[in-house]
Amino acid sequence: MSDAHGDSTPETGSSRIPDRPALEGLEPKWDAAWAEQDTYSFDRAAALAAGKESVFAIDTPPPTASGSLHIGHVFSYTHMDLAARFNRMRGKHLFYPMGWDDNGLPTERRVQNYYGVRCDPTLPYDPEFTPPQEGGEGKSTKAADQLPISRRNFVELCERLTAEDEVQFEELWRKLGLSVDWKLTYRTIGDEAQRAAQRAFLRNLARGEAYQADAPTLWDVTFRTAVAQAELEERDQPSAYHGLAFHRPDGGVIDIQTTRPELLPACVALVAHPDDERYQALFGTTVTTPLFGVEVPVLAHHLAQKDKGSGIAMICTFGDTTDVTWWRELDLPNRTVVGFDGRLVSEAPAADLFTEAGRAAYAELAGKTVFSAKARIVELLQESGELIGEIKKIQHPVKFFEKGDRPLEIVSTRQWYIANGARDEALKQRLLEAGKQIDFHPDFMRVRYENWVNGLTGDWLISRQRFFGVPIPVWYPLDADGNPVQGSPIVPSEEALPIDPSSDTAPGYDESQRGVPGGFVGELDIMDTWATSSLTPQIAAGWGTDPELFDLVFPYSLRSQGQDIIRTWLFSTVLRAQLEEGTVPWTNAGISGFIVDPDRKKMSKSKGNVVTPAGMLDDHGSDAVRYWAASSRLGTDAAFDPQNPKQIKIGRRLAIKVLNAAKFVYSFPFDEAAAGVTEPLDLDVLAELARVVELSTAAYEQFDHARALELSEQFFWTFCDDYLELVKERAYTGSGAAQASAVTALRAAVDVLLRLLAPVIPFATEEVWSWTHEGSIHTAAWPEASELRALGATEPSGLLPAVSAALIGIRRAKTDAKASQKTPVTSATLAGPAILAGALDDLRAVGRIAELTHVEADEVAVSDIVLEEQQA
Repeated sequence: MSDAHGDSTPETGSSRIPDRPALEGLEPKWDAAWAEQDTYSFDRAAALAAGKESVFAIDTPPPTASGSLHIGHVFSYTHMDLAARFNRMRGKHLFYPMGWDDNGLPTERRVQNYYGVRCDPTLPYDPEFTPPQEGGEGKSTKAADQLPISRRNFVELCERLTAEDEVQFEELWRKLGLSVDWKLTYRTIGDEAQRAAQRAFLRNLARGEAYQADAPTLWDVTFRTAVAQAELEERDQPSAYHGLAFHRPDGGVIDIQTTRPELLPACVALVAHPDDERYQALFGTTVTTPLFGVEVPVLAHHLAQKDKGSGIAMICTFGDTTDVTWWRELDLPNRTVVGFDGRLVSEAPAADLFTEAGRAAYAELAGKTVFSAKARIVELLQESGELIGEIKKIQHPVKFFEKGDRPLEIVSTRQWYIANGARDEALKQRLLEAGKQIDFHPDFMRVRYENWVNGLTGDWLISRQRFFGVPIPVWYPLDADGNPVQGSPIVPSEEALPIDPSSDTAPGYDESQRGVPGGFVGELDIMDTWATSSLTPQIAAGWGTDPELFDLVFPYSLRSQGQDIIRTWLFSTVLRAQLEEGTVPWTNAGISGFIVDPDRKKMSKSKGNVVTPAGMLDDHGSDAVRYWAASSRLGTDAAFDPQNPKQIKIGRRLAIKVLNAAKFVYSFPFDEAAAGVTEPLDLDVLAELARVVELSTAAYEQFDHARALELSEQFFWTFCDDYLELVKERAYTGSGAAQASAVTALRAAVDVLLRLLAPVIPFATEEVWSWTHEGSIHTAAWPEASELRALGATEPSGLLPAVSAALIGIRRAKTDAKASQKTPVTSATLAGPAILAGALDDLRAVGRIAELTHVEADEVAVSDIVLEEQQA
């Protein structure tokens, strides 16, 4: 790769080598230099000239700009950056953007608490609005204590706060050394992102892939919004089984065990397994509900569990997703009693079926939260004698919105969906085939993708009843009575995008017709944040606006991400690429493992065991933290103990040693005119290094950065602890070809090792590189084994490991004699293979041995050692 900025690098040579090299201060020094010199800029013209195959494009995860980064971000983003730096040094043109995921519920909650406001879309915009507070510390987070403001004012506050967060995030990413092109940044709420998301939606709608439907919907009562299947998580919660007495026509009772007695007024049937002999005689009959006296059928379905509770369950609309399945497949009525606010509605849908006593009972429940309603209905059942036996306390998994604090409810709403293969077998097979076309690293992560595709139970719910996000770009005509005709949405042209139907006028109308009979009304819902984030490859590459760039970089080379969002981000991105382009969005998916605490528990904000990275970077340095991340293979969980970060300390030791070892090597006298490698030991160290280069390169090509680091690091320490010690006397005080051979080999090895380690410890290696080279190491060519073979290295002869073993023996003999390693030796015998003869002079020098006798043997051993002070 050509050097585009060599002239701006300070003068190199011995004058550039500091007296005491240190890691402190390297991050700001080199971040500023890289920015000034455009080290990581995407050279579009050169990439176009070289062709699509010369580009390595990365679909960077846009972090959520609504809080703070944690150590898990550092872990997975470093993995991505290792691949970026390796491929840049291999001569690829890096298209490496950075996005900010601004929209979504986390941002809204943060803005509400930070500024003490809440959104009321019925209020007018106030251009002079000033928020009542900034910071939110010690302030109430209750909605009643927050100032209501217009949607536009609220969105402006969201944009202000996320912009501040993005500045802090960029500073941290720069400090970590991410080699992204900071000119290629985007926001998922920015105009380009909105344009792409709305364009994709309109095309989905035109092809019949986007549609509206009334359906049971997972609902978060805190955020007052629908939740998609991919946003669920289960948490163990305390609960209890209650025995309810349903009445048979013959006067007997059926014991129904349920954890949701408050949903009794929404009961529409009882269900048991068709093979359950206890209830086969009841199938096709009816029973009467306790308290309310509603007649409901007893039905059979294979999802009923014989061994759960009493083996027969009540179907309520809706207690859980199994209720939804039963409701749909058994064609049952919908009698939902839980409202959007998590309280029982004032009028029960089945009220006309209730007995008089049932209506009176329901009147005591209406308006209560599900928790209060449960407590009261249990009291009513006890009073009526229809509560069977003791209440049995249990722990069981309950579904939550991943960012929510209260269990989800299931309510009936009209929502927008995009087909995802759950109800379209042909699309499902296309998505499974797409998964096979992507190289997952590690490969077993593909199974998680396939399991998700095969386990989908419904299409992708994309509408959200929130305020800060990409608006769904449709309006609805109003009929003569002022009712929206939702089956005939009005759509804008793609040229008009982005639009906000709540404030922009529908085409063919004027603003005076908004909300009046015969006029129009705008859609108020916004898109799920994943509906935008699923288009990150398209957004960053100018899809629909910059066809030249899009064709150059799409499909991308790499998506790097955590394993926990395979079901959301990875799957939805594959889906959008299939629906729009009919291809995969990238050829490789690098999946990082989790960060776990010392007890092997996953670190997460909800568990309160998250470690923020800023302090780690300050205390140990960025190279050390990157080393820790690079030491873990993709897909492997990494334990992290902030009180004793062993791997980080090892990484810091490595970075410091690189500085000091290189300074030591550069201190040896060197005559370039006499350069050449002639000595057997020098040739063998380069041969061993050539093999390391080949193996490390192969590992990086397979996205196995941990193996590449392991190989390079092991050789580096052998180089420092053994080879450098062995030849330093020859390099310092030797003469002629032997001295030149040592220094030439040392410098060549350092040159290669710096480049091998550059992806992992970019700051230390850049510092050392600048002492003797023009330009950045990160745009230098990745080392090739041929460089070393051009100096005379062939295949490893085994001399280096044999000499290392001999050196260990000499050191051990002195240690056993309780003597300093500097103690002169009068004589010693070295047993070992004949090849050791080529390094006897270096062994004599490093061991300070006057007379070293070599005896051929299969195993290396040092004996008959006589220390100088031992002579009588």
